[in-house]
Amino acid sequence: MTARVVLQPADITRALTRISHEILESVGSSASELVILGIPTRGVVLAQRIAAILESIEPGSGTVGSLDVTMYRDDLSAQPTRPPSPTQIPAGGIDGKTVVLVDDVLFSGRTIRAALDAIGDHGRPRAVRLAVLVDRGHRELPIRADFVGKNLPTSLDERIAVRLDETDGREEVTITR
Repeated sequence: MTARVVLQPADITRALTRISHEILESVGSSASELVILGIPTRGVVLAQRIAAILESIEPGSGTVGSLDVTMYRDDLSAQPTRPPSPTQIPAGGIDGKTVVLVDDVLFSGRTIRAALDAIGDHGRPRAVRLAVLVDRGHRELPIRADFVGKNLPTSLDERIAVRLDETDGREEVTITR
């Protein structure tokens, strides 16, 4: 089993910076009405990084939180069991705001479907957008990311691993066959 590095630390930083600029361009003058919600585990780290970049570009451009989707998944029996993470909705809530969901890899679309269900339990945003570091294809549901760091078409027998300093002690994206 050989892992091939497809994104180095500088590539990840560049992708997140580009995503951040695209998010600001998409919301225009409503940047203060922006809520960035990361999906645990690595989506939360990426959301925090995006929020920091947004703040450095345009101070006051939204808040950051996390959205656990574990109990909303329709494939719990097929997934390894993991304890739910806390959902942290910013104090201003999400009603009437533009919510940007952030995840590390977009694959089947099932995690994002679960996230959309979870958001509904926390309020009614004006709009929901999706930002992912990697889009690997193979959608099972009609879900598309609005902001993509890197499109990495893969075969079904390949695996994408995103490793971030905060969670893994190293920074890279690899493909393993």
